[in-house]
Amino acid sequence: MLRISDITYSVEGRPLFEGASATIPTGHKVGLVGRNGTGKTTLFRLIRGELALEGGEISLPARARVGGVAQEVPSSATSLLDTVLAADTERAALLAEADTATDPHRIAEIQARLTDIDAWSAEGRASAILKGLGFDSAAQARPCSDFSGGWQMRVALAGVLFAQPDYLLLDEPTNYLDLEGALWLESYLARYPHTVIIISHDRGLLNRAVQGILHLDARKLTYWQGGYDQFARQMAERRAVQAAEAKKQEARRAHLQSFVDRFKAKASKAVQAQSRVKMLERMTPITAPEEARKMVFTFPAPEELSPPIINLEGVSVGYGGPPVLRGLNLRIDQDDRIALLGRNGEGKSTLSKLLAGKLDGTGRITRHSKLRIGYFAQHQVDELHIDETPLQHVQRLRPEEHQSKLRARLAGFGLTADQADTAVARLSGGQKARLSLLLATIDAPHLLILDEPTNHLDIESREALVEALTEYAGAVILVSHDMHLLGLVADRLWLVKGGAVTPYTRDLEAYRDELLAGDDAGKASLKPAAKGADTPRRASRDEILALRADVRKCEDRLARLAEMRTKLSEKLADPGLYEDARIGELEGWNRKFAELEEAEHRAEALWMDAQERLEAAGG
Repeated sequence: MLRISDITYSVEGRPLFEGASATIPTGHKVGLVGRNGTGKTTLFRLIRGELALEGGEISLPARARVGGVAQEVPSSATSLLDTVLAADTERAALLAEADTATDPHRIAEIQARLTDIDAWSAEGRASAILKGLGFDSAAQARPCSDFSGGWQMRVALAGVLFAQPDYLLLDEPTNYLDLEGALWLESYLARYPHTVIIISHDRGLLNRAVQGILHLDARKLTYWQGGYDQFARQMAERRAVQAAEAKKQEARRAHLQSFVDRFKAKASKAVQAQSRVKMLERMTPITAPEEARKMVFTFPAPEELSPPIINLEGVSVGYGGPPVLRGLNLRIDQDDRIALLGRNGEGKSTLSKLLAGKLDGTGRITRHSKLRIGYFAQHQVDELHIDETPLQHVQRLRPEEHQSKLRARLAGFGLTADQADTAVARLSGGQKARLSLLLATIDAPHLLILDEPTNHLDIESREALVEALTEYAGAVILVSHDMHLLGLVADRLWLVKGGAVTPYTRDLEAYRDELLAGDDAGKASLKPAAKGADTPRRASRDEILALRADVRKCEDRLARLAEMRTKLSEKLADPGLYEDARIGELEGWNRKFAELEEAEHRAEALWMDAQERLEAAGG
């Protein structure tokens, strides 16, 4: 097992660990959580022996192999498959020695060891891992240098998974994976035969793939059994008890101090007063817990447009060659919350760019004349001006606004006064993502297109994003590997597959099950291990809460449509509207009323479907 005993370590005089201790049982899957900047990545470096402790000890079993994704991603002429195979250095060394060994006894030892480590199935296992992370057979034969940095990070991840170290340390591995890759990794880690410690802000991953949570807080480590939701409940209960105890002690302290202040000068009460002074001195202070950080996103509200805001009829789109997507017939209203599903390369980003107006398509594309669109993609974080401050970024877009209002905008996205004046190069990944989200929404868009918005955001920020999107008065198109976000925000699912975009009529859990059931890579990628009989899966508390949220959102949508019906009915009840001079205006209002009725039918169908799914889950 991994023992962390009373460790102490500081960075530039700032203590990250002071007498921190924890024990990780062998074979356990553990999520390492804590606020940004508390020292999670530093702990990994201490475990690997890259940094020297100031005090305490970290002990591992003898000859235990510790592995993690290398910071230097592979970029060479070597094929992806050969790069991953080379990651198992023992196998590579044994094979090289087998080619030159002449001593019969040594040859026998080499062959025995190669058999023990299952070396002969290595190519199949490596290929299966690469496939699970999004590389087909053709891609696996291409050199690493053909791929971008994000894809090379996947190759580096494949390498460490293939090497199967005894202690696998992963730092935010889903940041460079899509939904399919993240689900595959989640499934893989759940069956990984050795110990895993993973730094992640992906709530779904921390609920399904780990057995415990290692919490880094106030320079201490605490190990909690169970997934993230169970940990969060226990932490909330502990904070409530600690806060109540602190409040009671403060009242007791105030009472004793009051007695001392009143009677310390009276000879008749001097003994009692002195006794209470000693009681105050012996009282061990109970500090109220620090309030859980409340993160915010404040999206400006757009004005309401008549539906639809975008309509596609027979649209095809591509990049100059054969179309990636064909014959699209899609409609988006301002109250839509749509998640795009589909494997990598099927065209989710292509559809996002088409809707955002960044790609031209053939066919009929109708956009509302007043439509404003906000677009956030992963690469936009990298396109920020690193030598400028966040304040300078928003000043460029709003040169006429007073600086106090610009700072208020930044504060509305959790960027403090100090951060507003800090060069982007010195901001954390989460702070950069917040700035990019602010820039994408500054014009109060009616349609917000978000491609992997949660990368680099911590759990508190992700929850704040869910709240902001739920309250947002515009349409939302989401592409994300964070199923927790998708489940709480999206009320419609579109499947991008085979050049087409069609409604996905089942729920996210069904889609997850389909992906995992149809993925042979997940079954072949680990060395054989005994499996128990499958048992029917019951809906988790988190899933039931998500389904209830779906029902509430459907009910809210029906309520908004009912308000619109009332307003339109009042408009149509105006006798003056039926005069000959206003006949064109009447036709417009009648058309809007027909569109409203169609929207109501769709909203009622979605509400009934949500109710049925909730009832089926036992909620």
